[in-house]
Amino acid sequence: MAIDWTAHVTVATVIKESDRYLFVEEHSEGFVHTVYNQPAGHVECGETLIDAAIRETFEETGHTVEIDHLIGIYTYRPPMAPHKTFFRFCFAAHIVKTAIDPVLDKDIVNTTWFSLDELDESARARSPLVNQAIKDFEAGKKYPLSIIHEHPFTPLLTPNLDA
Repeated sequence: MAIDWTAHVTVATVIKESDRYLFVEEHSEGFVHTVYNQPAGHVECGETLIDAAIRETFEETGHTVEIDHLIGIYTYRPPMAPHKTFFRFCFAAHIVKTAIDPVLDKDIVNTTWFSLDELDESARARSPLVNQAIKDFEAGKKYPLSIIHEHPFTPLLTPNLDA
């Protein structure tokens, strides 16, 4: 019997100020309580990885960021949904502007700043990738954005069904 497998391409940003990292507290399907995550989300059709990371960070935090480098590429299969695989591109970024009274995504409860120890103590990271990205950032993992080649997107072609 074949399993219906789905790949999900996601992005996340690690933003550090002083000794703390920016997290979003969010409602997430399958969790009884809210969880903490980096600003993160799915890449949309026609969007580059970097554009998606900038957009998701703004939508979830109200911060406009500049991407500094790639921290790593991660895969994750949630225990409750092994037919899904998440491919997560995690970037380091810094804030360049903050919106006044931003309207955040509906699932976002709050934004907060934690150290890695405080995140660990909360035991509410959305997935192990959240902690791993911080550990990799702290270990100095840094890949230049030039390792990502994104072929220019062409508009989606719609077949002419009248022909």
